[in-house]
Amino acid sequence: MSSLEQMYQQVIMDHAKSRHGAGLVQLDLPAVGESHQVNTTCGDEVTLRVGLDGDTVSSVRWEGQGCSISQASISALTELVEGHSIEESEEVYEAFRALMGNRGEDLGDDRDDMLGDAGAFVGVGKYPARIKCALLGWMALRDAIAHAQAAGVEGETHG
Repeated sequence: MSSLEQMYQQVIMDHAKSRHGAGLVQLDLPAVGESHQVNTTCGDEVTLRVGLDGDTVSSVRWEGQGCSISQASISALTELVEGHSIEESEEVYEAFRALMGNRGEDLGDDRDDMLGDAGAFVGVGKYPARIKCALLGWMALRDAIAHAQAAGVEGETHG
């Protein structure tokens, strides 16, 4: 294993052990959405709650169980999207999805920089069965944002 692969593995393990955004709490924000996703292949699951303030993802909170890859990926996404616009969050999602489809190859400096710690998941793209683990939280994020946007339009809070 190369030193770069070891560093990436350490980043993933650090996020799996010290999970950013872990713990569901009530969010007192104008629009809140929640999504529960399950990877039926392996049993990983997450419940993710997003709070929006206008077009900003103000808060991401979650609880889940599963492999280190799924849990670390959710932790990394929390750091990447919290405090950023919905549009920026979508761009980061698209970059991460592209990374998973890139069969272990980097995306290039601009997109790698955009992904921050999530770039450490580059090697996961070599293992199709693990890609679903890495994408689980990202799917929950997109769904929760959609629910929060609907709640904001309706003037209700879901969750």
